Amino acid sequence: MMNKLLATFLATVMLSVPSFAQGRIVGRVVDAGNGVGISDAGIQIVGTSIGSLSGVEGRFTVNNVPEGTVTITVRRIGYAPKTITGLFVIKGQTLQQNISLSAANIVLSAQVVTADAERGSVNSALDKQRTSTNVVSSITSEQISKSPDGDAAQAVGRVSGVSVQDGKYVFVRGLGDRYTQTSLNGARIPSPEPEKKVVPLDMFPTGLLQTITTIKTFTPDQPGDFAGAQVDIQTREFPTQRAWSFGTSTGGSDAVFGKQVLMPNYVRGDVLAMGSTRRQLPQFLASFGNFSRNVPTQQDYNRIVGEFRNSWTPNMTEGSVNASTSVSVGGTDFGVGYLLSTTYSYSQEARVNQERALALAQGSSEPSTVDRFTGESGKSSALWGGLANFSKLIGNRTRVAFNNTYNRTMDSEARREQGVSENLGIPFIINRQKYVERGIYSSQLLIQSDITANQKIEIAGTMSGVSRIEPDRSEFVQAIFTDPNTNQVMAPQWFSTSNEGAVRTFSNLHETAQELRAFHRIQFGEPGRTLSVKTGGLVRHTIREANSTAYSINASNIAQGNRELPAEQIFTLQPDGSVHSIRWQVTPIGVGGNYDVSDFNYAGFTMVEKEFGAEWQLITGVRTEYSDVLLHAEPTIGTKSSTHPLFLDVLPALAITYRPSDFINFRLSASQTLSRPEYRELAPIMYREVMGFDNVFGNPNLKRALVQNYDFRWEWYPNAGEVMSVAVFAKQFTNPIERVYQGSSGTRIITFVNAEGADNYGIEVELRKNITDNWMVSTNATVMESDIRIAKGTSAVTNTNRPMVGQAPYMFNTGLTWTSNTGEASMTLLYNVVGARITEAGEVPLPDVKEMERNIVDFSLRFPLVKDMSVRMDVKNLLDAPYRFVQGPVVRESYRIGRGLNVGLNWKR
Repeated sequence: MMNKLLATFLATVMLSVPSFAQGRIVGRVVDAGNGVGISDAGIQIVGTSIGSLSGVEGRFTVNNVPEGTVTITVRRIGYAPKTITGLFVIKGQTLQQNISLSAANIVLSAQVVTADAERGSVNSALDKQRTSTNVVSSITSEQISKSPDGDAAQAVGRVSGVSVQDGKYVFVRGLGDRYTQTSLNGARIPSPEPEKKVVPLDMFPTGLLQTITTIKTFTPDQPGDFAGAQVDIQTREFPTQRAWSFGTSTGGSDAVFGKQVLMPNYVRGDVLAMGSTRRQLPQFLASFGNFSRNVPTQQDYNRIVGEFRNSWTPNMTEGSVNASTSVSVGGTDFGVGYLLSTTYSYSQEARVNQERALALAQGSSEPSTVDRFTGESGKSSALWGGLANFSKLIGNRTRVAFNNTYNRTMDSEARREQGVSENLGIPFIINRQKYVERGIYSSQLLIQSDITANQKIEIAGTMSGVSRIEPDRSEFVQAIFTDPNTNQVMAPQWFSTSNEGAVRTFSNLHETAQELRAFHRIQFGEPGRTLSVKTGGLVRHTIREANSTAYSINASNIAQGNRELPAEQIFTLQPDGSVHSIRWQVTPIGVGGNYDVSDFNYAGFTMVEKEFGAEWQLITGVRTEYSDVLLHAEPTIGTKSSTHPLFLDVLPALAITYRPSDFINFRLSASQTLSRPEYRELAPIMYREVMGFDNVFGNPNLKRALVQNYDFRWEWYPNAGEVMSVAVFAKQFTNPIERVYQGSSGTRIITFVNAEGADNYGIEVELRKNITDNWMVSTNATVMESDIRIAKGTSAVTNTNRPMVGQAPYMFNTGLTWTSNTGEASMTLLYNVVGARITEAGEVPLPDVKEMERNIVDFSLRFPLVKDMSVRMDVKNLLDAPYRFVQGPVVRESYRIGRGLNVGLNWKR
């Protein structure tokens, strides 16, 4: 079917279209009450016979409009006619003008407005928020352009009730990332993370984005597996006339630029996020599998060690500047709208004053610090992406769009730290190098058609995929011994007697998804008292393959003098055939393994929207989802296993909106959604970090969680671009999935269990207000609480009376923006803080591990330089507050990243 749809689209590209030698006007006609496009509305140039009818989604085109100032009249049965004055048309160019029509009650009273007034009331994300059937919050490309945000994760962090963890994972209303789902142009995209289904939003450059919409309440036409939110990323649409833009910027962090920074060893291709091919697992080593059936000989071991990439220790290098560039071109030619865009950025980051430690229980007294390590780390990152979007209007009622997106990232990290292992009583120096390469693509064919003025269908087929490659992660550990005879501290030497002294890890993940969704919407009755029935369904098939293999390297008879050599020299020592020759040993570590998943998801829904006059609207319906997941897992050491969870769920929803005026909404909603286990959580495979970090083990017996959601929200839109809202929300969880400690007599093990239940509730406030014609203030705050109940005996050593993992007690964003009268210059000052939240449930009697609040201040400046050229300056992290993770009085981790300054130029024509 996808091939037929694609062929249909490509064929339409060659269709001829009317000329517009004079000028033309394009736009949409929408219902002022609900934002839905109105088809069959008549648009006429006053004083002429020139006109057109609106088609699919209310889109219209009026060709051959005479040059100069014109007036248009818009009419549609059931709506008050509207006249728009002050439209200035230039010969050979296109003017965009959207129009809103109000439902007529008894008397058809005509409205006359200016073009500027109409643009102010229609072309706004707040207007979409006002007319939405859901509780939504949106951030647009215009808002993003006035902020220093470089990717979608940074941008969405400005939305009310949203926080971002690790710079990439979205938390909505204090709920963990498992409760937030991500879609691109309305279609679900897979995740490149091995332990999560959530999509890291740092993969999407803001230069490719039109809007980021956070949907906080459920209606049956939305996927049912979210409780926190559905984040929909919309890529940029094509402009109405040919245009191009070019931007470039440079800058850096005061923790990097001009400083000596620890950085990993590079290979060719890193700066383009294509360095993984030179770091792959040696084929000779791969041929032995886990060594259970095919045991290497001593000669094989020696060859294996020689084939590892001889890179173990990072180097101190001078920090470089960051750089980014973007190019885009778009327009409408031969009847096809198009947008081609690409962007690239490279940056370096350093973590200074870095420390980490563990907490040790001391009976009834406060925990004490153990295994404290201090050091430094550095990271280089590359992010590039592109989009190619096309759209074609066939006739007046059908629109075909072909949207394509590809993004790729690279993060190359190095870390060196020194500390004492309390268990062994030995000081250690640990060197780590880690390279992660991620890619994500999505191709979507979309068909929208107005069958009649009151019927609409939409069909979308999407193919998407992700990859995450983490090749050749290395850990090299040196011990610092004291000579028992002289009591002198000896030179650091390779900790060759431990399986953790030298480790190489290779991980790969690939996932593909195919999705077909469709709906049909039919409307009955007159405007203002309509009854709409929307029915549709979805089929999605996801395939994931993931593997991770770790190898320990040691030598039983290496001389002490050789152990004191630099790592790169140690592993070039060759056997000489004598009795004193080095006998290399390579051992697969009993963590890691591989798993593959086949996931079928089927859904169908019916949703009814009923208007009771201009004031009341009722939305109700039900969604049925069936999930069929088949997972095969094989640990590095152990037997294969399978799990096959099947879930069938009926998810009802009810929403009532009361609009006492065009500018005030009262919204009340109740619904049931769910949260399914993530693939990695179902796989009974153990994985862990090296030297002192926790083991994590999957649980194939996990159930899906059910969530009951309740929302009440008041909204007021006093003027264009302004909003004030207050929302109260509550959620009840049945069988929520939590990350907990499992009782054991030796090494600590983390696993996943279904808790008995949990509650989450809070208040959300948002304000966006124009102080003067030039100054605007925006503020949003969320205060929330949660409580989770874990059954006794489920986890013998995990705190059970606590908030949910990831729950922050409060979030606060505010910003002050100045915009010049022409709109070409702006200044924005932004502040953000998120309250302390649990990142890891504590092991009794230890308290929970929390990420502490950070006060963040950013500043952006934009101003024109010459014609078509503007300057931007961004200052980020002005306060340079430390990142701090604590467990009671123990600092588990702490570091700073420095302040950032970027300056750039933009050209637009």
